[in-house]
Amino acid sequence: MSEKRFPLTRPQLDELAKRYPTPFYLYDEKAIGENVRAVKKAFSVFPSYKEHYAVKALPNPFILKILADEGLGADCASLPELILADMAGMKGEDLMLSSNETPAREYSAARDLGAVINLDDFSHIEYLEKTAGIPELISCRYNPGPLKGGNAIIGKPEEAKYGFTREQILAGFPLLRDKGAKRFALHTMVASNELNADYHIETGRILFELAAELKAKTGIRLEFVNLGGGAGIPYKPEQEAIDYEYLTRGLKKAYDEIIVPAGLDPLGIHTEWARAITGPYGWLVTRAIHKKEIYRNYIGLDSCMADLMRPALYGAYHHITIPGKETAPLTETYDVVGSLCENNDKFAVQRQLPKIETGDFVVIHDAGAHGRAMGFNYNGKLRCGELLLRPDGSVLQIRRRETIEDLFATLDRVALEDFKRG
Repeated sequence: MSEKRFPLTRPQLDELAKRYPTPFYLYDEKAIGENVRAVKKAFSVFPSYKEHYAVKALPNPFILKILADEGLGADCASLPELILADMAGMKGEDLMLSSNETPAREYSAARDLGAVINLDDFSHIEYLEKTAGIPELISCRYNPGPLKGGNAIIGKPEEAKYGFTREQILAGFPLLRDKGAKRFALHTMVASNELNADYHIETGRILFELAAELKAKTGIRLEFVNLGGGAGIPYKPEQEAIDYEYLTRGLKKAYDEIIVPAGLDPLGIHTEWARAITGPYGWLVTRAIHKKEIYRNYIGLDSCMADLMRPALYGAYHHITIPGKETAPLTETYDVVGSLCENNDKFAVQRQLPKIETGDFVVIHDAGAHGRAMGFNYNGKLRCGELLLRPDGSVLQIRRRETIEDLFATLDRVALEDFKRG
């Protein structure tokens, strides 16, 4: 069982909401740091380890700065993400650009920043050479196809748009060497929110075997392999978190069986986790503002799927608690919904909860990754702000809530006044 905790009491929330009205995201700085150190300790069984936090999950430079202070780098999928990570103090090879269908300007920017470029396709070798030049260190993304089963979120690898085939990997690295590359890395990403540690161990074994084959057939020795992201978290209370020690023991066993005999030791191990790093330590805090009783009973919130779209997009479960009613019996069945003009704007469907009154706080758990980051402005909704709970108990606003002026900022209001139909 996983404990669903929230770091503030109802009276503390009452005081906080006077300064920062709901809805807002709250992140726990201390808990994030402790979790990062636990991950690094587990992976210390390897000669070297580097975590590149996937910026897409929580693209706030305050959070990235906390992670940089803990020694983490960043996995970026765009130029703005590279800029955010650099802004937070992640420099040079701490940065990885793992994008797909990448425009030339982003490859050039990655070269300028000294980031590790992770190529997604064989055809990008020539494209990169022409647009930005081949760097000394290059990584390639491997798609194992039918060798690896996917999961519900990311799908089957052979149906995914990402990565090189095995044959393309074996041909691509020598071609990159011929074009001037001197240091090499291998990457894959085949799952999302996967709680089965054995699945991640199998991924490591597949990469280790390919690394050994690459050396045997081409003479190319990899500097590191990147196991990608995809480490899950227990969104449901009955689920168990990944045992980091079990995971790394299994990976180390595969490393000793494959990498060491192949003469590839020491080989760096990299990951690009995000959900497992910050996911459990962020909450969407909102209020019940309406109750509706028709064919079902509904609780309407002052937030909507524009603030957290995972339930609508994936049918994902997020645990819900009511501060001040943590031990109250779960006597009611509600759909917990937002105000968007879409019927899938539901945070929970037929959920057993305590009796909720208008004005009650509603805390949506495990929103510290792929939460605020996936927000949008459909229906003219304004995205909420972000707060950081500091280790001393103080709270810092790290992103203000959006305003109507923000929403209209890209419109040419002057031209609009003179606009007439042609």
